Amino acid sequence: MIVAFGESGWQWINPPREWAADDGLSLLCDPGTDLWRQTHYGYTYDSAHQFGRIVAGDLRLTATFTGEYAEQYDQAGVVLRIDEHTWIKAGVELVDGSLQFSTVVTRQASDWSVLPLGRAAGSVTVEAERVGDAVTVRYGLDGGRPRTMARLAYFPPGQAVLAGVMAAAPAGKGFPARFTELRVTAG
Repeated sequence: MIVAFGESGWQWINPPREWAADDGLSLLCDPGTDLWRQTHYGYTYDSAHQFGRIVAGDLRLTATFTGEYAEQYDQAGVVLRIDEHTWIKAGVELVDGSLQFSTVVTRQASDWSVLPLGRAAGSVTVEAERVGDAVTVRYGLDGGRPRTMARLAYFPPGQAVLAGVMAAAPAGKGFPARFTELRVTAG
């Protein structure tokens, strides 16, 4: 188990070749990584870098991060993952040359929504709160509390999840991302 953010019990799914857990988590996304399932594109990728802890029941996941987004679909944010068929990711993604707040909810097939950020943010804080059968996703820019609601989604209750952060570089040559805060609180 990995010690990071002052706690033990962290683990990787698809660790990047380059990463460090020091006073945060820094990683260089490997090229060709993604987290997507079927819808519209007809392919399934489960290669995104995912770092988290296993938590059962209700939880609050909060992460603050930055990224050097350069290529189409470069992305970083939070992830709640039951298995390869059931997960939610939410964060910043470069889409058609603009930074978007992106949320993907996957229950057998992926469903994607984006909100334009309107400007480059120094850092983004994302909160995913799981209560019963729902996850509420909120975000804030440049150190602001996550107050802007982006999504309320059904998520199967009663199943343990990997709660943490993710990053991927589907189309580019990879990019650096840095997570300066990561908290997972049960209950």
